[in-house]
Amino acid sequence: MEKTDKQTSRGRWKLLLVLAVCAAPMIFSYLAYYVIKPAGRTNYGTILDPRDYPMPKLAGRLLGAAPTDPTVGLDAYKGKWLMVQIDSGACERDCQKRMYDIRQLRVAQGKEMDRIERVWLITDDVPIDTALIRQYDGARMLKVDPAVLKTWLPVDKENNTQISDHIYLIDPLGNLMMRYQKNADANKIKKDLSKLLRASAIG
Repeated sequence: MEKTDKQTSRGRWKLLLVLAVCAAPMIFSYLAYYVIKPAGRTNYGTILDPRDYPMPKLAGRLLGAAPTDPTVGLDAYKGKWLMVQIDSGACERDCQKRMYDIRQLRVAQGKEMDRIERVWLITDDVPIDTALIRQYDGARMLKVDPAVLKTWLPVDKENNTQISDHIYLIDPLGNLMMRYQKNADANKIKKDLSKLLRASAIG
């Protein structure tokens, strides 16, 4: 009986060790983003504490989905880095600029590009130009309740911005972790993304 107990105990320790080894990269990545801030480290985007902005249940409808189709939330894309922009279906000049930047930023990551998803959260029922849909094919386009977004996504109060002015970054664990300023410099965002993907073992 004692021998069996010892074998069971050893088996449990081995299992815990395996789990710890598997979880280590994810834990390290989390600490690197949110806890460890070495001297000289700079981020272009504004780092957000995900505990302050838990992801809500977004009952979004994919563009072109039938009314009877099930709704989709951002949690459907967990496991990927999400670059998110918010705007009306009209998607005028600034919106199109962000869509272009997000597409190019993803492509610029080369072999790492598949770790990134482009997401456009559409806040109304304005018909979207079919040419725009074709141009940004591959982007996840979801129609969502704008009221839910306003209670979730932080803006730059000092500069009186709106959620539609920003690009937001969500990590593969579903944490809202970064916000880019209005008219953000795409080249500087690219440096942030490259650092994150290089340091991260998740997504």
